[in-house]
Amino acid sequence: MERTLLIFKPDVVQRQITGELISRFEKKGFKIVGMKMVLPTVKQVGEHYIDEEKYLIGVGDKAKKGAIARGEDVTDWNSLKVGEQIRKWNVDYLTCGPVLAIVMEGFNIITGVRKMLGTTSPADADVGTIRMDYSLDCYALADEQARSTRSMIHASDSVESAEREIPLWFKKEELVDYKTAIEMIFYDAGWSNN
Repeated sequence: MERTLLIFKPDVVQRQITGELISRFEKKGFKIVGMKMVLPTVKQVGEHYIDEEKYLIGVGDKAKKGAIARGEDVTDWNSLKVGEQIRKWNVDYLTCGPVLAIVMEGFNIITGVRKMLGTTSPADADVGTIRMDYSLDCYALADEQARSTRSMIHASDSVESAEREIPLWFKKEELVDYKTAIEMIFYDAGWSNN
């Protein structure tokens, strides 16, 4: 059983599709254990997006792979500088309006949610994923407009990330433990023996 943090970004809130997207996760069997509307501060989002050289270089290296795949010239590429720019764009994006922060729980939820979302570049996501179904954005357009890719929803990428991120957005007492009917079906080994 895992928990993950989802942040429905300002564009999703503005488009008024949060309910539709939440229902996709609930239909899968994932359980909401915390949810609130937040107007994020630069400080809060600055803590969310790690400001450490190793992390930023990793972000820049990932962007470089994408640039190479798109046939861009990376001769003078500086992964740290690119990582810092992407972080700034991400902070700008997440603080431009209200967000819906959600903690969800379920078996293998981190992998499951990320599969449901699709790749970070919506235009490259698989058909049927949230990002492909609801967004036209792509890395090339974001780069051309000098902004973050509008990836719609943040989701923790590992158990460790979730453990670091959830306390940035939720107090312990804001998370609720309860049982759902679907948990009885999927997680109770004796359910079908009755």
